Amino acid sequence: MEAILQARGLKKRFGDLEAVRGVDLTIAPGETYGLLGPNGAGKTTSISMIGGLLERDGGEVVVNGAQMTTTSLAPKADIGLVPQDIAIYPDLTARENLRFFGRLYGVRGLELDRRSDEVLEVIGLTDRADDRASDFSGGMKRRLNIGIGLFHKPMLLILDEPTVGVDPQSRNAILESVEHLSDEGMAVLYTTHYMEEAERLCDRVGIIDQGEVKAEGTRRELVQLVGQLDRIRVSIAGSADGAIAGIRSLGGVSDVVSADGTIEILATNASEVLAPTLAAITTAGAAVHSVTIDEPDLEAVFLHLTGKALRD
Repeated sequence: MEAILQARGLKKRFGDLEAVRGVDLTIAPGETYGLLGPNGAGKTTSISMIGGLLERDGGEVVVNGAQMTTTSLAPKADIGLVPQDIAIYPDLTARENLRFFGRLYGVRGLELDRRSDEVLEVIGLTDRADDRASDFSGGMKRRLNIGIGLFHKPMLLILDEPTVGVDPQSRNAILESVEHLSDEGMAVLYTTHYMEEAERLCDRVGIIDQGEVKAEGTRRELVQLVGQLDRIRVSIAGSADGAIAGIRSLGGVSDVVSADGTIEILATNASEVLAPTLAAITTAGAAVHSVTIDEPDLEAVFLHLTGKALRD
């Protein structure tokens, strides 16, 4: 399937600061791609160039087959950009904000009303549709901001750290909205410095630091790239000595240790070895009391690649 976004070799310098150093990104329809990195890593600068808001010092951006520049119109029409700074009219209601921006997008008549109702439902503000935005919480304002960005059904939605400073309930509502959009086939570029958001939402993740994408892939691919392993702990009653050799021979298992009623297994993919592991234990005559699986997360990958914690 042809990519909605292709960004190649993006570069940007501000004086002596080289903010972006050759960033490459490709996003397919229906894919959510996460740019994961700390504040100041180059995420916002990169998406500003992708959205045609900032001149590039190098590289190119293609959106739905069209070259993007700061003066381009066609590729910008295919993008919904939701910035970090909230861009709504506080004196207008949620519905009035959506209708105003909808008209700017060229939506008219019955379609304007229908689309307003659809977007209010997606962002969870139907019951507050006719309340002024100035009365909204910070999280509700951010949800309205997202609604404005997706009103015209863009092929690519760019979300720049949309959950910063919001309450847990609004944060969850925002994440659910993003999940719904990707399910409908919209390409989403999502920047964040929250590892758990990237793990929940993103099909692929690019880890960016100091203006460079250090690595990219699915969570599983990134974890395997740096040699991290899943750890399975099985608490048992009885002896499972007869199962240890069989577990150790399973594909993807690198080590098995048994002591004090607990079997610990290190494996490249816990989900692939769990069922045969439990079968081997019960066949050996032991009873399984509990199973715990610890999977390495993107925080561990980031630390390995950059030598520092994600929020440093």
